Amino acid sequence: MNHELATTVLLSLRISFLAVLLDIPLAAGAAWLLARSEFRGKLILDGIVHLPLVMPPITTGFLLLLILGKNGVIGNLVYSLTGIRIAFTSAAAVIASMVVAFPLITRSLRLSLEMLDRRMESIAATLGASPFEVARRITIPLVLPGLINGLTLGFARSLGEFGATIIFAGNIAGETRTIPLSIFSSLQVPGSESRVVLLILISISISFAAIWVSEVFNRKMKRLSAFRKGAAA
Repeated sequence: MNHELATTVLLSLRISFLAVLLDIPLAAGAAWLLARSEFRGKLILDGIVHLPLVMPPITTGFLLLLILGKNGVIGNLVYSLTGIRIAFTSAAAVIASMVVAFPLITRSLRLSLEMLDRRMESIAATLGASPFEVARRITIPLVLPGLINGLTLGFARSLGEFGATIIFAGNIAGETRTIPLSIFSSLQVPGSESRVVLLILISISISFAAIWVSEVFNRKMKRLSAFRKGAAA
């Protein structure tokens, strides 16, 4: 693997890891609101959360550009105050990946929260456990498999992100050129078929590895949960 190819792969991994890591608190908050709260506008929030799943990625990238670009609503304010440009940087690639991964992580967490038997939390609270202890000992361990599944899906989606990234972050070698963008660039060069095939194989291998790790973790969590239930009985 030559230096340029290694740089592309490592950049893709770094952007995807950062995207799902930064999405965790945001997705947890949104999932909690959607699963545990009733309020006006809940349907609207649900629609906004899932919008990146149904919108064309290029549309997502264009909206990010309108909001966070140098002349955008927020981007212009940030640039005026700090001189920092968000669009067409590696930070923009991370933001684009965060947006497309966010609904997958949120949905997985929300489903885990909705399937959780809340009587367990109520019993723990009745026995004197603080809200923090209930969350640490009951809620988080029980929804952890859902979180891992969501993070795996989000990571795989981030790794394959193309449309929003090329519009909002550009196709800059060593900064925003991830594996999909590198494949796109290589397809424009005659005789680069072998490079394209190698990038595709690398992308598939990383995605399969992420799914395998998630599956192994989920099986361990199921065995641990079964052991705890047996011990409690």
